[in-house]
Amino acid sequence: MPETIVIADTSCLIALASAEVLDILPRLYSRIVITESIRDEYMGELPSWIEVSAVSDPKYQRVLERILDKGEASAIALAVSLKNVEDVLLILDDLKARKEAKGLGFKVTGTLGILFRARQDGLIPALKPYTDKLQSTGFRISTIVIGELLALSNEL
Repeated sequence: MPETIVIADTSCLIALASAEVLDILPRLYSRIVITESIRDEYMGELPSWIEVSAVSDPKYQRVLERILDKGEASAIALAVSLKNVEDVLLILDDLKARKEAKGLGFKVTGTLGILFRARQDGLIPALKPYTDKLQSTGFRISTIVIGELLALSNEL
C-alpha cells in the first residue's frame, strides 16, 4: 500500500503551532510536505520532519493564483505533480481551495479535521480546549462546525 503524502497549507501550520499541537502531524502521518511558498509564508522555524518541495510546474501554480492565494495554489500544484492522486491528502482551510482540490479528485481536510482525528486517535484528550485556543487567536471557525465536532467527540 502506497504511503500517504500530506501537503499542509500555511494556515494549518500556523493554527496548530498557535494551539501548541503542531507535533501531532507526524504522529498522524508519516510524511508531511510543504512548498517553498508555504515555508516563506510561515516565516517561523519549521520542525525537521516537514519536507520542503519545489513545485514542478510553476505555470500551473500561477494559473491557480488567479483564484487562490500563493500558498494554497502551490499546495495544489504540488499535489497535481505527484503520481497517485489517491495517495495525497491536502490540508486546506480556505473553502475555495478545498473546492478546487476536491474538484481535482484530492482528499481534503482542514485544521479542525486534523484536531478531530487526533482526538479520535487519543493524541489529545479533548477537542474543546483546542477549538477555544484557535478561536482566541483569531482563527475563524463556524460555531455550527465546532458544535458538530464536539458532539461527534462526545464533548457536549
